[in-house]
Parts: sequence; structure tokens; C-alpha cells
Amino acid sequence: MIIDDSNDQSTIKNNILIVDDHPFIIQGYKNAITRYNPKEFEFSISSAKDCKSAYELITNPETEVFDIAFLDISMPTYEEKGIMSGEDLAKLLNEYMPNCKIILLTMYTELLKIKNIISSINPSGLVIKNDLTFDELLFGFDKVINNEVYYSQSIQKMMDLDLYEPVEIDLFDKQILFHISKGTKTEDIPQYVPIGLEAVEKRIQNLKKLLDIKEDSDIELVKEAKNKGLLF
Repeated sequence: MIIDDSNDQSTIKNNILIVDDHPFIIQGYKNAITRYNPKEFEFSISSAKDCKSAYELITNPETEVFDIAFLDISMPTYEEKGIMSGEDLAKLLNEYMPNCKIILLTMYTELLKIKNIISSINPSGLVIKNDLTFDELLFGFDKVINNEVYYSQSIQKMMDLDLYEPVEIDLFDKQILFHISKGTKTEDIPQYVPIGLEAVEKRIQNLKKLLDIKEDSDIELVKEAKNKGLLF
């Protein structure tokens, strides 16, 4: 965040990142942001359409530090770098630009999934896309830019329920689930995940126990992992 006092009336400059695979959504965010308090704030907005382009933007040493980032949870992956979702991009931003305020947007409405996102990322904003209107976007943006946390209405209702404990798995488990969901055979997974076949098989069995999969079915494992917010 930069304060420009070259004129009599100073303006606060913010660098914004928007990552979404739908161009019309990116444009909608831009339209709202540029209308926010234009007498006080000036915004420089960058955008990316998938995990790969976002990764390249965030890790580019010539990129100016972002003050606020809007990240869609579900986007085309960047498998080579292990960036599978907006959640992984948020972790990358925390590494490269730790002061960046992150607003995550999702279509998912499963409580455990939402709680896992909050637990692992602790974003400044978390929004169910179906809650989002022009006015609501400006309201949430106002809260985040003023150092408050914003959860959209559906998120707040789900958090009030507070029925479940979050299920936590590590990066290898997430990668294994991802490749199973794409139809990769178990014996081929070590080509993509840096552990041996025996370790992969053991992790798959542990995941089935964790998610209470009664049958020895990878299809059921993937289905339940999605239900629990462990796979997007």
C-alpha cells in the first residue's frame, strides 16, 4: 500500500490481484473495486485465469507486492508445481507476500470444507459466490481494506452451526487424492508423488479409514473426499 502525496489531496494506492477462470467475473470485480471510494483510493489491478498464470505472476520478482487478492477456490490446476486450487495459491501468497489480504471465493457450501479452509488459510475474506452481489462485494471489500474479517452471509450461518471437527491431511495425501480423482492407477501415482508405491498404498488405506469408506472403492473415496472439502 502506497500513499501518494504529490497532490494536495493524497490517495492510497493498492495493488489488487484477481484470479478466476471466468473473464466476466474478473471484470465484475474490477468494476466494483474501481468504484470504491475513488477520492481516497487508487487501484492497480492484475488478473490471472488459472493456477499456472497466477503462480507465474506471484513468483515473478518483478511483480509489485499485492495488497489484496481475490482467489477463486476452484480453477484449472498447475500440476507441475503442485498448485491445485485457490487454496494452494493462498498459501503461495502467504509465502511470497505475507502482508497480502486474501479473499477466497467458492461455490462450495459444505460446512466441513469451509472450516478446513478457514483453519488452513485464515483468509481476510471468505465468500460463497451465490451470496455475492455488487453491493455485497463492496461491503466485504470495505471491511477487508479496513483490516476487518469478512465472511459472507452463508458462511456466517454455517459457522454458527459448528457441528464438526475439521479433518486434516497433508500435501502428499492431497496429491494422491487428486491423481486418483483423475483416474491415475495406484501403481502409477509414484510417478507424480515423490513417495514409493508401498507408502502410497498405505496412505490410500489410511484415507479410507479416516473417511469411513466401508468398501474398497476409489470412487467412494474421491466422492467422500469432495464432500469433506479435501478435494476440489
